[in-house]
Amino acid sequence: MDTLLMALRELKLSAMVQALETQRELPGSYGELGFEERLSLMVEAENLHRKNNHICRLRRQSQMRLQAKPEDIRYIPSPSRGVTPEQMRDLLGGQYLKYQKSILITGPTGTGKTWLSCALGEQACRQQYSVRYWRVGRLLAHLHQCQVDGTYLKQLKQLEKIELLILDDVGLESISPMQATMLLEVMEDRYDKSSSILISQLPVKKWYGLIENPTTADALLDRLVHPSYRLELKGESLRKEQGVASTGKID
Repeated sequence: MDTLLMALRELKLSAMVQALETQRELPGSYGELGFEERLSLMVEAENLHRKNNHICRLRRQSQMRLQAKPEDIRYIPSPSRGVTPEQMRDLLGGQYLKYQKSILITGPTGTGKTWLSCALGEQACRQQYSVRYWRVGRLLAHLHQCQVDGTYLKQLKQLEKIELLILDDVGLESISPMQATMLLEVMEDRYDKSSSILISQLPVKKWYGLIENPTTADALLDRLVHPSYRLELKGESLRKEQGVASTGKID
């Protein structure tokens, strides 16, 4: 067996192996290139392979509810849905992630809130940010179980490290004082360090009433509302429109 190919495989440079084999199989296409040019093509192939693998791993770890792609976002020529190409261009560019800002997505049921958040999550994965999707109720139940089994602080540390945390169904159920405290600890650890997307059927001005303790409510909303972008989706449920039920696209 070719010793060079063996060495590349031992170094786990599989894409370079494939690129070298391609160059050998097509000598006419690469024969006029110099050594460094051919080596550069091999290194580029390996870098692209590793980047794609990393993105796939981030996508799996995100556990996003929907497989939504940013390029599938379509816009009608009026603001009736509450989302404009200009808004999405800025958000898809990732500036909010770079500056650790958050996004609040609100609107009636069926207007595409979850789909849009997952499209933003997919874009963040492509930009090589770590992402994790949670429904708020399940996250709070999980954190409560972590308190019981002694892994609560470890879980908070893990949540702190996630660069984009997507929290869906905010306000779907009332939040107890203990749950509000847990949520505050999560957001306090992440404040000015990472970004979050929060999705709710309720307008932001009604979030305060979800939390019984006014002091906790003030502290939590202060960390959520002020340093955030807001998208207020409008219109009829997309699930009622033919062909949209399976995609959830904003259209």
